[in-house]
Amino acid sequence: MILSLIAEATEYEFKSELEREKPVSWLKSVSAFANGIGGTIFFGIGNDSKPVGLADAQSDAEFISRRIKDRIAPLPDFILTPHSERGKDFLTLVVKSGRATPYYHSSSADGVKRAYVRIGNESIPAPDHILNELILKGTNRTYDIIATEYKMADYSFTLLEATYKQRTRLRFDQTDYLSFGLVNEDDFLTRAGSLLTDQHIVYNSRLFCTRWNGLSMGSIFDDAIDDKEYEGNLIYLLNSGCDFVKNNTKVRFVKEAMERIDKPDYAERAVTEALVNALIHRDYLIMGSEIHIDIYDDRLEISSPGGMYSGKMIQEQDIELMKSERRNPNIADLFHRMRYMERRGSGLKKIVNETKTLSGYDEKFLPAFYSTVSSFTVVLKNVNYTGVKGDGRGADFGDRFGDNFGDRFGDKLSEIQIKILELMCKDETISAKSIAENIGITPRGVESNISALKKKGIIERTGTPKNGRWIVKEG
Repeated sequence: MILSLIAEATEYEFKSELEREKPVSWLKSVSAFANGIGGTIFFGIGNDSKPVGLADAQSDAEFISRRIKDRIAPLPDFILTPHSERGKDFLTLVVKSGRATPYYHSSSADGVKRAYVRIGNESIPAPDHILNELILKGTNRTYDIIATEYKMADYSFTLLEATYKQRTRLRFDQTDYLSFGLVNEDDFLTRAGSLLTDQHIVYNSRLFCTRWNGLSMGSIFDDAIDDKEYEGNLIYLLNSGCDFVKNNTKVRFVKEAMERIDKPDYAERAVTEALVNALIHRDYLIMGSEIHIDIYDDRLEISSPGGMYSGKMIQEQDIELMKSERRNPNIADLFHRMRYMERRGSGLKKIVNETKTLSGYDEKFLPAFYSTVSSFTVVLKNVNYTGVKGDGRGADFGDRFGDNFGDRFGDKLSEIQIKILELMCKDETISAKSIAENIGITPRGVESNISALKKKGIIERTGTPKNGRWIVKEG
């Protein structure tokens, strides 16, 4: 029985013996399991998963119980069970996830108290930001309800009030600030309130956005097509992030017999949902942190500070069965009222379902979710990416424009101008010198034709001369 349990466990640790002289080797895992999602320690099992058994399981059980009561505070909820199998004795110590966090281990050597957390298969001392969050959990509080030293009278909420009115058609009254948890009864802003003022008073409330040239991150000076940094309240960051994505992705189309079918790189609602989740569920206790939007040719990544509030790893979960666990419930509630999100933990499912509605979608474009103890990342795949340089932002020239591109602009284009446009569609960062080399004319001739295309409103240049890109308009 115990051997089958070992094979099925996901949060566990093996100990071939009790290690009475160094009990911290397993007591730190007791602390980590109680501070996290719980776990099991198997005594009498080697690190290679082979059963070795215990010489005196009864005495070991008494020692384990005594050491947990003496060294772990507050006392965690645990179950210690003996097993006999194949002539060997074992002990399983099941530690349940606790509510009175943090659970500290007190060392007999130096008397120092340390709280531990689980990272992969290791138990390590909790970093400061995780320890602070454990303290909040233990007092049944969350970051966003903590009062600040900022008086409400000194700050404005113009963008919040205007957005609330626009999205709900209701006025944001003074009493709403208290009922939504943005101020306390003494009219001091809460952390939630400080994140929604027009003024930038929370340093960590920042969003860094980059459109990279290619499939990987490089130098911001040499490999970024577009780069923006935003700081301010959450609504401003949401709007700015969505605008950045719109400005750096394409919505192509194909013509059918009776209609035009749009083919965006990403589902707009999926992008918005991912960014909303990042803003409201991120860990603002991680100092010097910010949310990142990174757009590559083949994908878009949104990364936020802080792992899942439950301590689980998202890649190990079935998102269809997940329940909502909110790190900042007051902020989440307000965004729900403004119809940016739902309360039922359906955000990740919505990202998946919205992506599945895109023209050209198949299973290889399924969104991916990754988390660690200190970060959460959503990866959206570009459904129009074909693997050809530049195609992450545009299909080939013929697919986009057909044979009547020149007709749509009032006159025929020359053969050279068509070739220039084809090259710009394949590589939007291409230089005039490279165009000249490709089509066999002088750089001066390329510049003359580019000037003509600009006058006709067919192309546009954005960015710096060195890091800019060509935009070939759809007509």
